[in-house]
Amino acid sequence: MTSSQAPTVQRHQRLPRVARRAQLLEAAQAVFAAAGYHAAAMDDIAERAGVSKPVLYQHFPGKLELYLALLDKHCTTLETLVSDALGAPGQSAHSRVFATIEAYFEFVAQEDGAFRMVFESDLTSEPQVRNRIDAVTDTCAEAIADAIIEDTGGGLKDDQALLMAVALAGMSQVSARHWLAQGATVPKDVAARLVGRLAWRGATGFPTGEAREESVDGAG
Repeated sequence: MTSSQAPTVQRHQRLPRVARRAQLLEAAQAVFAAAGYHAAAMDDIAERAGVSKPVLYQHFPGKLELYLALLDKHCTTLETLVSDALGAPGQSAHSRVFATIEAYFEFVAQEDGAFRMVFESDLTSEPQVRNRIDAVTDTCAEAIADAIIEDTGGGLKDDQALLMAVALAGMSQVSARHWLAQGATVPKDVAARLVGRLAWRGATGFPTGEAREESVDGAG
């Protein structure tokens, strides 16, 4: 059964505008996740949502606007997951590393396949899409970098911390996507802890405070 053949909502059912928009976004997510942007059709989205195409166009002028609305939603979800992971009170540096990795695994594990639009989009040639994906990547990396600087007591320069943050985020999302692609045979929490242990062993090799220049910039 294809995405367009999936069970649909009965046509002509009246819904408040907010509820209708949410319904259309849910239907669009299923179609985009299954087919990608280029192969997805507004007909398929309308059919899955159980509405006519004119109703769909009342809420979204075109397929790109619908895609961007979903992308914004998913990017906000990822930003919130990472922010919450880093901002929980009373965390140690150790727990922040593990919580950050768990946030990426949580995002990738969502049943609607939202992560594909952020990490595997087939529309990155579109500037509005590229800019939004770059923005969420930068926002998450900067938040992680701020935490690294705080946890090392200023032991790393800003550009060094940002480079580490990008590496940690990249390791997290690539590992999570691989985990899912391989059938998630390792339980999610166990998989995230395995990657976290690898990341933490590397992180503990970095100095704090005054030792930074000799240890990081030098050969050691």
